[in-house]
Amino acid sequence: MTETISRDDPNVWMSAALASNPTKVFVEVPGNASYTYAAADELTLRMGAAMRELGVVPGDRVAVQVEKSPEAFLLYLACLRTGAVFVPLNTAYTPAELSYFLADAEPRLFVVQPKLEALLEPIARAAGVAHVATLGIVADGSLLRAAKEAQRSSSLLFAGSSDSLAALLYTSGTTGRSKGAMLTRRNLASNAAALVEAWRFEARDVVLHALPIYHAHGLFIAGNTTLAAGASLRFLNRFDVDEVISGMAKATVFMGVPTHYTRLLASPELSPEKTRAIRLFVSGSAPLLEETHRQFGQRTGHHIVERYAMTETLVNTSNPYDGERRPGAVGFPLPEVEIRLTAPETGEVLRDKEAVGIIEVRGPNLFSGYWRNPEKTTADIRECGFFITGDLGRFDEDRYLHIVGRAKDLIISGGLNVYPKEIEAEIDAIVGVQECAVIGLPHPDFGEAVTAVVIPSPGMGLTEDALAAGIKGKLARYKQPKRFLFASEFPRNALGKIQKNVLRDLYKDLYL
Repeated sequence: MTETISRDDPNVWMSAALASNPTKVFVEVPGNASYTYAAADELTLRMGAAMRELGVVPGDRVAVQVEKSPEAFLLYLACLRTGAVFVPLNTAYTPAELSYFLADAEPRLFVVQPKLEALLEPIARAAGVAHVATLGIVADGSLLRAAKEAQRSSSLLFAGSSDSLAALLYTSGTTGRSKGAMLTRRNLASNAAALVEAWRFEARDVVLHALPIYHAHGLFIAGNTTLAAGASLRFLNRFDVDEVISGMAKATVFMGVPTHYTRLLASPELSPEKTRAIRLFVSGSAPLLEETHRQFGQRTGHHIVERYAMTETLVNTSNPYDGERRPGAVGFPLPEVEIRLTAPETGEVLRDKEAVGIIEVRGPNLFSGYWRNPEKTTADIRECGFFITGDLGRFDEDRYLHIVGRAKDLIISGGLNVYPKEIEAEIDAIVGVQECAVIGLPHPDFGEAVTAVVIPSPGMGLTEDALAAGIKGKLARYKQPKRFLFASEFPRNALGKIQKNVLRDLYKDLYL
């Protein structure tokens, strides 16, 4: 199906799949719900019609915080097909966090879990959201009821510019609030087409999908690539080692984060026989340890393809499908993607071999900017079109790209971005905290563990349990520190700024 893949607009993908094999399974939960391409076509257009009856028109935002299900993924496609802007929100976000996202994105529709409707509807109303609908995990909820009654119409298919906004994903930085990265239809289409080519996707492929779908990895990298190839998705509600190993017998591709691979390696069931049907293992969202790469190869005979992606760019580079999949490297740029390194201090392009610099990216995968934040957009995207990622990298002698660190202090824990300032603000508000610094420390399971170092006020008698209780309910679980450490002072530079690199080095072996 590669000759029909559009690099400009994803609406072509469903049409191509329907023409090729409408009865082929597109997305399923083993032993539960299953949708063929024809059924997915039907439901997405009915969902689009139901949303249109609620006043959702092309360009309107649809915010979604629901559990993973085939219907939730088809809701994303309904937005994509009809021109609404999809805004996925992590299911771990607290009501306080949701208030910010809803006020910032200004969605016309907010779709929530049925059991949380009573809790979240007042928050949505306070943020000015016009409509709240529900979507459950067993094909239930008010949105699906409305979709069953709505009139399917191909006239709803979006026919606007491929540069139109398709999705708004909130990404974390090291300072300030989360920012909405604006991804266009061309961004999504071009990246999926490039991955089909780079990873040799075909209609016969079955992707064993254990990722969340509020994140670019599960939603776009896995989901869009599958659809673009006319392949199939097998959804697991969550990552479970036994379910994943069992499910490999009926799949050809598995995409995971480093945590998944370390947990698979801990299982005695992992073997060449159990992984025989899989032709491609992919890892991303956080650095994969070289040792994990080597151990997985020794245990299974498969060499993981590690790639490099960001919310703002989707996938930039990948280790080759054919050729050496080099441990510790993230490979080569995808087709039409350009990568360069620049000096952190001057922005000068670095051409020396093995030089370490800021990774900059340019290509059709590059987002159009930050939602209602032109200052940040101008600061991060150069006039020549290169995006300053903030990641530090180097090219080796064979031009494989290696990520060597981050220019700022972004923490990636379990594949999810966490920025310290938000957590520090909550900890600083606790009575008895004089000052705190949040850092990421190496962790064998999560990649990095969120860790808080606290200077207590004299005589307050703070404990780890008290600090943990002080932020409970204010931050998503993955943002909450795994440990609270106590210090009498922080290492600082000449300007008085806390030297987090020194703190990270001091506590680097805490979890190892």
